[in-house]
Amino acid sequence: MIRRFIDRIFSASPKQRKLIHGHQVTPKKIAKRSHHINPDLLSKNAVKVTAVLQEAGYDAYIVGGAVRDLLLGIAPKDFDVATDATPEEVQKLFRRSRVIGRRFQIVHVTFYGKDRPEIIEVSTFRAHVQADEAHVAASGRILRDNVWGSQAEDATRRDFTINAMYYDPHTETVLDYHGGMQDIEAKTIRMIGEPTQRYREDPVRMLRAIRFAAKTGFAIEPKTRAPLEQLANLIQDVPSARLFDEILKLLMSGHAWSSISQLQAAGLHHKILPLIDEITSHEDRLTFVKKSLENTDNRIKSGKPVSAGFLFATLLWHDVQEAWARYENNDMPTIPALHAAIDEVLESQKSFLGMQRRHEADMREIWTMQPRLEKRVGRYPFRLVETNKFKAGYDFLLLRAEVGEVSEDLSEWWTNFWLGDDIQRQELMTLAKSESTETSSTNKKRRRRTRSKNAKPKAPEQTN
Repeated sequence: MIRRFIDRIFSASPKQRKLIHGHQVTPKKIAKRSHHINPDLLSKNAVKVTAVLQEAGYDAYIVGGAVRDLLLGIAPKDFDVATDATPEEVQKLFRRSRVIGRRFQIVHVTFYGKDRPEIIEVSTFRAHVQADEAHVAASGRILRDNVWGSQAEDATRRDFTINAMYYDPHTETVLDYHGGMQDIEAKTIRMIGEPTQRYREDPVRMLRAIRFAAKTGFAIEPKTRAPLEQLANLIQDVPSARLFDEILKLLMSGHAWSSISQLQAAGLHHKILPLIDEITSHEDRLTFVKKSLENTDNRIKSGKPVSAGFLFATLLWHDVQEAWARYENNDMPTIPALHAAIDEVLESQKSFLGMQRRHEADMREIWTMQPRLEKRVGRYPFRLVETNKFKAGYDFLLLRAEVGEVSEDLSEWWTNFWLGDDIQRQELMTLAKSESTETSSTNKKRRRRTRSKNAKPKAPEQTN
């Protein structure tokens, strides 16, 4: 222990040593009788990680959003642990662990259970360093910063007061450095430090403020909210993969529409989801998207899986429909027209959505399955229900039927066919012969109506 402490002091820079010795803050200690955290909501694996680290002589606490949710009586989705052990020291204690990250090095400790693996993210206390001690972009965004520090400095480095509390499962004590408990009681989201500077250090904090407000129902404190619209351009400096990750967190928070509404109110949507303006300006599209997000929220709250590809397929569906109808109106056959429309829409979103190819592939499957679900002849339906993506395409069809975009008879037919036995399926095929032509014709007309209703008027051609 003494050797480890001496190594840390002498490996630090002079400025860091000054901070370690001269920047101490005494936390408020909150006992169980005051915080009322329910131990049953804790991850056994997170508790095990803190126990192993503490037994090895290190400090270790559950930290961040998990503590916030525990204080609110919510079972956390993920658990993070903060410690004074370095990533290399953590990795030596856990066989199934690996160091990841460049900007912030952390350790992922993996536990395998009956349902799915659980990853406990372990980070080392970080120092509150000056800009000249970190790798910083011209915008002020910190690019790389792995300077270890004290717990007090680590708390100051965190974004919001409600996320800067530390919980020791062994003593059942919460350590609160910045009045997070008080802000939870006041239902307030408050930035630690000067908000503009903190947003410049990491623009993703703007999206986190919105997400936490939507999830908790808390109000963003005025000084924390004030710079949001002014600094929205900084979001363009965030790597696209990380930005897409944050968009998914917003949409899969269990409060998706509230998140979108707050993004729009703060003026941040132009930089990450400009399609929100299109969605809210057309009643049909708004109804469809709100229904989709409501279904997503319900699935998340009931612990069911949610597909990112399905979610974005609903957000962009009307763009696809409009382009599809336009290509059809230019005498392109239906299926080639649909593929051309999909290519156009996905290409138009590339500058905003850094989604992975697998998500784009899922969206294509869902969209291209819609006209295939109208084809109910021969052995085609029998083959279709056996494909991997049938369920996603079928769920999308159900959503369209809920808002009146396709006939409920069509969605009911596929429900019965999917769940039916061989005899029932043959009876349904007989019924489909008299309906399929009419359904296909109706849906094609509906697409053309959608195009004409939402299309912008063409500018008159100039004549010489």
